[in-house]
Amino acid sequence: MDFEAMREYLPLFKDALALTVRIGWQGVLLAFLIGIACAIIQHMRLPVLRTVAAVYIELFRNTPLLVQLFFLYFALPKIGLRISAELCGVLGLGLLGGAYMAETIRSGLESIAPIQSESAQSLGMTGMQAFRYVILPQAVSRSVPGLIANVIFLLKETSVFSTVSLMDLMFTAKDLIGMYAKTMECLTLLVVFYLIMLLPVSVLGSLVERRLRHAEFGP
Repeated sequence: MDFEAMREYLPLFKDALALTVRIGWQGVLLAFLIGIACAIIQHMRLPVLRTVAAVYIELFRNTPLLVQLFFLYFALPKIGLRISAELCGVLGLGLLGGAYMAETIRSGLESIAPIQSESAQSLGMTGMQAFRYVILPQAVSRSVPGLIANVIFLLKETSVFSTVSLMDLMFTAKDLIGMYAKTMECLTLLVVFYLIMLLPVSVLGSLVERRLRHAEFGP
């Protein structure tokens, strides 16, 4: 193991980590917004929009992120829609994650007993107020374990960004291996930096899940 070479590569991996984290979390935020919108549309049983949401969810859950990125980055320019590699990464991750987030939040919404909405309305709330202040917060709370799992899954999926020329962690590792043949050193740094990115999310998610469970069920 060439530790001197690893020390020289550290700045490159730090820059790659910053790019990966930025695009990854932008994609996660977009995924959450899309997911909650689709879940609400399906829960409210809005006729046309519900069908559109269902088609979107099935399409993006059943196609690989790599294919979606290729379509966004290489196919869209053929019809005059050219986007940057970074925007492609954010959109690809957001659209893929939105499909998974939607199903997770929808499951949370369906776990809430209808009596809760009826009780809220009997106290003078409108149906929308009952949904916003009573149903949705509980559904999101119950969906936290699944949402955290989705976040970790999406952040790991950033490893395919290198296919659209984004200088993320994977791109940096492959580039250095190709130039200097320091395979073990580069792969070791790759693993370490992915752990730096993902472990805090996993630990924080476990703490939040434990706290929410404690708040809901008591000690």
